[in-house]
Amino acid sequence: MDLKPGRTLAPHEIAELLHEARARTLLLVGTLADEELRRQHDPLMSPIVWDLGHIAHFEEVWLLENLEGAGGSEGLRGMYDPFRNPRSVRDQLPLPGAVEVRKFLGGIRRRVLDSLHRVAAESRGTLLEESFVYRMVLQHEYQHDETILQTLQLKRGDPYVAPRAVEPPEAPSERPEPGTMVRFPGGTVDVGTDDRSQSYDNERPAHQVELAPFWIDAAPVTNGEFRAFVEDGGYTRPELWQEEGFRWIREEGIGSPKEWKEAGSGWTERFFDRIRPLDPERPVCHVCYWEADAYARWAGKRLPTEFEWEAAATWDPLAARRHLYPWGDGPATPERANVDALAFDTAPVWSYPSNVSPVGCYGMIGDVWEWTSSDFHGYPGYRTFPYPEYSEVFFGDEYKVLRGGSFATRTGAIRATFRNWDYPIRRQIFAGFRCARDEVEGV
Repeated sequence: MDLKPGRTLAPHEIAELLHEARARTLLLVGTLADEELRRQHDPLMSPIVWDLGHIAHFEEVWLLENLEGAGGSEGLRGMYDPFRNPRSVRDQLPLPGAVEVRKFLGGIRRRVLDSLHRVAAESRGTLLEESFVYRMVLQHEYQHDETILQTLQLKRGDPYVAPRAVEPPEAPSERPEPGTMVRFPGGTVDVGTDDRSQSYDNERPAHQVELAPFWIDAAPVTNGEFRAFVEDGGYTRPELWQEEGFRWIREEGIGSPKEWKEAGSGWTERFFDRIRPLDPERPVCHVCYWEADAYARWAGKRLPTEFEWEAAATWDPLAARRHLYPWGDGPATPERANVDALAFDTAPVWSYPSNVSPVGCYGMIGDVWEWTSSDFHGYPGYRTFPYPEYSEVFFGDEYKVLRGGSFATRTGAIRATFRNWDYPIRRQIFAGFRCARDEVEGV
């Protein structure tokens, strides 16, 4: 079912969407033993049982407490406060077991469903306008599904058996050459959005920016292309790196993307429960901003700004208008792009022929988040809504913006205006990139 932005959802639609979101969450963790749910698999990530409790806590706070003044589990709210309890200490909390956290999830959900007809019938307040608060809670659960999958990708020991429902298609036999770039003609373009039904405050308001002409990769950088950088000594050449990034990879002993290993027969890559020969056709994944930036410099290019990325994804220069998505205004679906998680893998680039923008960029939605060169700041006219801890507290030059979503992103949590952000050293994200370059006069 589509979230259908821009209108108020009926109570039965909200109930259906909430049910589908919870079914997916429980599917992802359904094969995990209690000990695996409670273990901190990596210092960067929460124990999965914390994510599950936080999902319930967030739903209680926004759909019961804020709408009806009905709270009730102060201790749990304290434990699931992400600012009071950063990820590095969450394994030290008195975390519940699987049975207890499922009871918490189910109990909050029953109370929410009981309140739907009573609360949704009231049109007062900006939280309820166009069903924003319900869409926000849904997106919160969708985003934690992707966070849980990041944790499961980091999990060691017995491999996680992914409940795959689809297999990514194979790349077509006829496709552009690696490194192909397309031209964006520049000009005044629309970015951001004024939608208040599902977009976050950091995506608003819609505004115009002036862009110079530029070239941008027609597809994300592939494993094969990035392997050439690695084998050319890219990780050992300080002239390719910003000083902070090169110092970090030296300190961490990093010489290839996360999950790559070099064996006698060549490179391998690990994805969930599979270790396979490195597929040169798939987009490179699990690289940080510093790695993307160094590769771009090695290739004689640069990373795009987030506005260049958004324009290349959505702006139609001939019609002088933008689309909601690269392919048009229809929503993201697994048929159009590699999204919604159940492939549990990236797909070879060019695999989704309809996932192409008006200027010819492929795969800008799905497969891998794409690093941009932009710091995370509010747009001109930004207004915090409904709470500063989602966006505002992260504004500054510490974080870089990523765009586009990954194969693990739920369809209801991705759009061309969606802004993700993280520290430039982070590699647990399902993140890759594509490059850009300035237009050279006469070329």
